Amino acid sequence: MSGEFAVETRSLTRSFGEVRAVAEVDLAVPRGEIYGFLGPNGAGKTTVVRMLTTLLLPTSGLALVAGHDISGEPNAVRMSVGAALQEAALDNKQTGRELLELQARLYGLKGKAIRQRIEYLEGLVDIGEALDRRIGTYSGGMKRRLDLAAALIHDPQILFLDEPTTGLDPISRVKVWDEVRRVNREEGVTIFLTTQYLEEADLLADRVGIIEQGKIVVEGSPADLKRSVGSDVVVVRIAGEMNATAEACRQIKGVESVEVHGQEMTLSVGEGSRVIGPVAVALDQSGTIAEEIILRTATLDDVFLHYTGARLEVDANVTKEDETWQ
Repeated sequence: MSGEFAVETRSLTRSFGEVRAVAEVDLAVPRGEIYGFLGPNGAGKTTVVRMLTTLLLPTSGLALVAGHDISGEPNAVRMSVGAALQEAALDNKQTGRELLELQARLYGLKGKAIRQRIEYLEGLVDIGEALDRRIGTYSGGMKRRLDLAAALIHDPQILFLDEPTTGLDPISRVKVWDEVRRVNREEGVTIFLTTQYLEEADLLADRVGIIEQGKIVVEGSPADLKRSVGSDVVVVRIAGEMNATAEACRQIKGVESVEVHGQEMTLSVGEGSRVIGPVAVALDQSGTIAEEIILRTATLDDVFLHYTGARLEVDANVTKEDETWQ
């Protein structure tokens, strides 16, 4: 294992009884990178983060975080990382400043060092006057931002964010993205970000790993992953039998792959404008009536579909938060 990586794992595995939640995961996250860990609920994302932050011991395998073994040197790992997990542990009766001061003292900071660090984070994470209000008055977005500041109070090398925007409205979500970029750029912090939002991974991450049923199925930059399934995508929705139509489309020059899922057929193609006409002809010759034909560029959803055989279903049971962060 190399010191150039902030996070490095070999065959990292975690089982709960007979259930293998994480299966021999290999990771190598360079220092200073934003790494997006993408997958549906139950895929193993949170279990991986809990192991890397020493909240859960692995069943087998090896993991180094900031150069420290998660099993043999847990205290050194904890001093090197910050974590903002899915459920923020915030006391509504405290003010934001009181929470940050307590967090700083727990990490051994004192006096002037605490004041200086909070003053810096106040600007970095843009908390503002809300620091002196009780946390119970905060919107959902502001609580996320305070939790981010608390995770950064001890100037960690690596920041773990476990689905940091789940439950936020679109405006608050974009603001959290801005804060994450600023922390990475201005502090040089390596960020390990788990998410089930395709747009979040696409916009923030330098590289993305897709995990499904405890295994990483593909890894690469968002651009490279999208190129791997074709520069364009043709989506055809029909009512009726798809098999003969799919086989006819596979014979079309320029079609790189064809995926069929129910009444939807997805074609990965090099140049969509050249292929969409022959696709329409193939549909007509096979006696298929298309309800809809869509030409678009490839997305991470297409990548997920290609490598896992399913679309990423995001939990729709989210809470609409106040759109202001103040």
